[in-house]
Amino acid sequence: MSEPSEIERIFREEYGRVVASLIRRFGDIDLAEDAASEALLAAVERWPVDGVPPNPGGWLTTTAARRGIDKLRRESHRDAKQQQAAMIVDPTPHEPTGLVEDDRLRLIFVCCHPALAPEARVALTLRLLGGLTVPEIAAAFFVSEATMGQRITRAKKKIAAAKIPYRVPSAQDLPSRLAGVLAVLYLVFNEGYLATSGPTPVRVDLTSEAIRLCRVLRSLLPTEPEVAGLLALMLLTDARRTARFADGVLVPLMDQDRAAWDGSEIAEGLSLVRECLAVNRPGVYQIQAAVNAVHSTARTGADTDWSQIAALYAQLFSISPTPVVALNRAVAVSELDGPAVGLAEVDRLHLPTYHAWHATRAELLRRLGRYDESRSAYDSALALIDNDAERAYLTRRRDEL
Repeated sequence: MSEPSEIERIFREEYGRVVASLIRRFGDIDLAEDAASEALLAAVERWPVDGVPPNPGGWLTTTAARRGIDKLRRESHRDAKQQQAAMIVDPTPHEPTGLVEDDRLRLIFVCCHPALAPEARVALTLRLLGGLTVPEIAAAFFVSEATMGQRITRAKKKIAAAKIPYRVPSAQDLPSRLAGVLAVLYLVFNEGYLATSGPTPVRVDLTSEAIRLCRVLRSLLPTEPEVAGLLALMLLTDARRTARFADGVLVPLMDQDRAAWDGSEIAEGLSLVRECLAVNRPGVYQIQAAVNAVHSTARTGADTDWSQIAALYAQLFSISPTPVVALNRAVAVSELDGPAVGLAEVDRLHLPTYHAWHATRAELLRRLGRYDESRSAYDSALALIDNDAERAYLTRRRDEL
């Protein structure tokens, strides 16, 4: 017998493949999502009784396709019924895959169409193919759930109104869509590395899939330094996964057991960073990878070269002037020039809806001996966190005051 939580885990792992298959078959985003959801309900009803099938992804895809066919039959005219029913056994070969053979990566390129606004491309792709929920995507973009829901709905309507085809991307399509594809892979990895909510702090299904797809992308675009940079960033970050938690509590980078880091991932990541440095066309992901390379080569937390990290974040801010980058630079500055200087920079940012801003203020205020203010900042951070491991860590830090 399979528990509902196990069924949901399997479904989340297979969601992108199921939806991708249905979009390719029906050419309709809403129909694909509805059919996939109905397949999940069917699994919840059947699997606890019958057991998980040997090929759960195939079962979900077949069930979802049948539900989609049923809906088309109900909504279509009488003359089209037999044509729609025949789709499930249509002997017509699939359209050639072209350059992008991987099913998920190909449809990420399709959804990152230039006719859509950049944020809409990423949000829609994360929803359809990354398996992320609307609240998870909203948290990644620092907007409300309602705003993100409207953004995704508008993107779907734009695709329908403009009759944007679900065609296989050509070689000419790849460069113009690369930024959106990289952003999708980056956000999928981030959600897996520290889940927005839930009792499980890490979703290895998401981190592993993001790394796999980035490897496929690198094989397609081997001379693009940002692709190599993103892969390096993922590998260097993922290398620390097993050391990041102890008894369900988040362990910050400076306190981690570095002997537990994955040496093979670090070696591959460092090799990619050196490759990017040789190309000398710095980009957002390459610089972030370089920051992680500095952390990865420090024998202990005390050996960290914070001056180099601060310089890298300054360079990153010059090409991507976001508040999150500024916050990270402020942390490095606090290690170099002291908590008072770092706190002044953090306070200038004022990010009341971002939990990491409050958590950073709490730590700096703690170091300055301003314990009442620190406790209040911890409370503000905790009010914005749903991840149990991170909540446990910040609660412990607050209660130690």
